[in-house]
Amino acid sequence: MNPQETQQLKEMILSIRKAFRLSVLLIEHDMNMVMSLSDRIYVVEYGCNIADGTPEEVRNNPLVIKAYLGEADA
Repeated sequence: MNPQETQQLKEMILSIRKAFRLSVLLIEHDMNMVMSLSDRIYVVEYGCNIADGTPEEVRNNPLVIKAYLGEADA
């Protein structure tokens, strides 16, 4: 999706959550979108849950950093 479509989807999800008081399961790779919409995040690597928590907890989780950003060479 382009940035405009991403923003429109984000607004739609927020609208649905508010109007119907629903939880939304979002499976997405756009981490900016995920972090801005989510109260709770589950991170999966090769089908296994490696972390869950608030966006801040997940953002700072060493397993998530290793899996998605890689490790610096020593």
